[in-house]
Amino acid sequence: MSAVKKWFLFWCVSGLFVLSVPAGEVRLLAYNIKHGRGMDGKIDLKRIAKVIAAHQPDLVALQEVDNRCTRSGEIDQAAELGRLLDMHHAFGKFMDFQGGQYGMAVLSRFPIKKAVRHQLPEGAEPRCAMEIEVEVKPGDPLSFISIHNDWTKPELRVPQVKALLETVETYSHPVVLAGDFNATRDDASMTLLKGWNVVQKEGAPDTFPSVAPKIEIDYFVIRGWRGVQGPCRVGNEQVASDHRPVFMVLETK
Repeated sequence: MSAVKKWFLFWCVSGLFVLSVPAGEVRLLAYNIKHGRGMDGKIDLKRIAKVIAAHQPDLVALQEVDNRCTRSGEIDQAAELGRLLDMHHAFGKFMDFQGGQYGMAVLSRFPIKKAVRHQLPEGAEPRCAMEIEVEVKPGDPLSFISIHNDWTKPELRVPQVKALLETVETYSHPVVLAGDFNATRDDASMTLLKGWNVVQKEGAPDTFPSVAPKIEIDYFVIRGWRGVQGPCRVGNEQVASDHRPVFMVLETK
């Protein structure tokens, strides 16, 4: 698959199809998928893939991903979503769980040049951040990092954010942090992100719970992007997970 082409996918009764569209933008999605378990109690990765495909993303940050865990049918969920969406994938483990591993993942339309799991200070559970480096154009790198910080209290989120910022502070290329920060904009962990753009959303910003969102905890946070940062919106999917997906566009030069 060419790294200089853009692609989008759509769903029909016979499956997912891939069509090419003009270049000029990078489309981002962040989604806590709750290991594929929807608000109806059903685990359905094809439903998750359909939600992702509807946004035509190039890069996807996923949280709460199972890798061969009993509760989700012993499936490598990152690999299966990569297969369904025709995307490259990388998985980062939080911890061993139910005979497999529980953690987070990233999907990419671009070839993955580097994948790094960053261990973070523990909270109520072990935590990491999962980074991939891609080239949005030849010689034009971007680090895309999936985030899932502690959900219990700021005192645990703050050292997690500090540790990640120390890791990326020497990067000279653009960085996107994407996913479930488990924090409102005024949380102590979010105020550490001075000098970064915590992207404002168009329309209603709340992302959790999915049926009737009451709180904004899922974000894109960007540093060093020199092109236009396009619209950022919350998707309207209510059933596939307990979070709603968040989508945005970065325009390339």
